[in-house]
Amino acid sequence: MDYRYGELPLDLLQSLLTYEELLKLFLDLVSRLGGDVEQAMQWMRELQRRGIIGENIDLEAFRAALEKQGIVGRDGDGNLTLMGAGERRIRRNALEEIFSSLQKAGPGLHSIPRAGTGAETLPETRPYEFGDDIARLDGMRTVANAARRDPDALALTPDDFEVFDVEHQSACATAIAIDISHSMILYGEDRFTPAKKVALALTELILQKYPKDTIDIVLFGDEAKPVPLEALSKAQVGPFHTNTKAGLGVARQLLMRRRSRNRQIFMITDGKPSCIHEGGRLYKNPFGLDLKIVNRTLEEAEKLRRDGIQLTTFMIATDPALVDFVDTLTKVARGRAYYASPTDLASFVFRDYIRNRKKLFR
Repeated sequence: MDYRYGELPLDLLQSLLTYEELLKLFLDLVSRLGGDVEQAMQWMRELQRRGIIGENIDLEAFRAALEKQGIVGRDGDGNLTLMGAGERRIRRNALEEIFSSLQKAGPGLHSIPRAGTGAETLPETRPYEFGDDIARLDGMRTVANAARRDPDALALTPDDFEVFDVEHQSACATAIAIDISHSMILYGEDRFTPAKKVALALTELILQKYPKDTIDIVLFGDEAKPVPLEALSKAQVGPFHTNTKAGLGVARQLLMRRRSRNRQIFMITDGKPSCIHEGGRLYKNPFGLDLKIVNRTLEEAEKLRRDGIQLTTFMIATDPALVDFVDTLTKVARGRAYYASPTDLASFVFRDYIRNRKKLFR
């Protein structure tokens, strides 16, 4: 498998390979290879053999530094494996890469335009109410109120007190459902790596900036399963069909366990639903739109609507059958759908996430 690093100008690439750049290259390979650190190191040696990584770079010293920093470690058999620090660096790198590509008018604060409980102080004030934090008292306006009422005595009464208002910060529970069917890497186009990178970056954004929010990751192929955040970088596509019903169902169940009343699913897919579980076996039909599969999937969309879960579908293909299905799915769930190429997927997802947080789902 060739990742085309050799297509870059060698002198430019070599000049950029500081330790941090070398680390980013290594972690990118680890993510693309499903968390296989040993294979990633083999690729680093191959890139050096091809002249992309300079001969002056000691890859053994680089590996030792990774172990010393806790980015990689050894398993019970002595093989290199990715550690927690490495997982965090992969998420952080994904977030930095995506935000560097977004326009300056991209995501901003995540507040909603109404007053309430929260930590963001507004310039507007209101009369003090029992239970308000006295630290938000506006002394100047309070004294001015007393002076207007009685300029001679300047005696404060409870009606004179004013406090700065605060902006309501809404918590949000998000589930990302990612298609891992074989079509995500077919026809010479890797659609899965950009989808995984978006999930890694969005996870890091929430952990850093929105600690009260939650995020769950669901991978769906023949079946659907939740993936721990620390294992996301190891996710890979398999020889699977597309069980959209299961993906939505598992995501819905995860969100219903969250305390937030603001719940949303981001589904990233490139294919129409082609299988469901029925009677303990997998019923599949990869040809056209099978009404049995479609109807069972739409039943799951109806459950999302009833449970008040917002569904946003990001299609990274424009197959007519997929478009027809997603149009119907969106109407049933009363959700939204976007057509996005793998290169602009991140922009769509991040902007939609921030926009959703600016309103209170009802």
